[in-house]
Amino acid sequence: MDETQALDALGALSQETRLRIVRLLVTAGPDGMAAGAIGEAMGATSSRLSFHLTHLEHAGLVQSRRDGRSIRYSAVYDALSGLIAFLLQDCCQGHPEVCTPAVASLSACACPSPEPAT
Repeated sequence: MDETQALDALGALSQETRLRIVRLLVTAGPDGMAAGAIGEAMGATSSRLSFHLTHLEHAGLVQSRRDGRSIRYSAVYDALSGLIAFLLQDCCQGHPEVCTPAVASLSACACPSPEPAT
């Protein structure tokens, strides 16, 4: 991730509803959620939700796909990981103890390990 991409991502996340949407989609996992379910969870009208999802999609933080008659949105984990890596890229400066709290919080993630390819 470069500085321009990081600024776009941080700009998109700097609004409360969009931050809540990303956190909801991260929790939903790789399958994501239908737009209607996101709207219900956020208490947002469809036009307002569409505005926020479009903003997040343009920043590369969420992606959409058609699923029958609905649109499903999911978090782009690579982009989120890239943003974290960009922010912490130079944090240690030869002193790994500086980054220990951040690394520990990521290590505590309850994310399932990917299934091995068969």
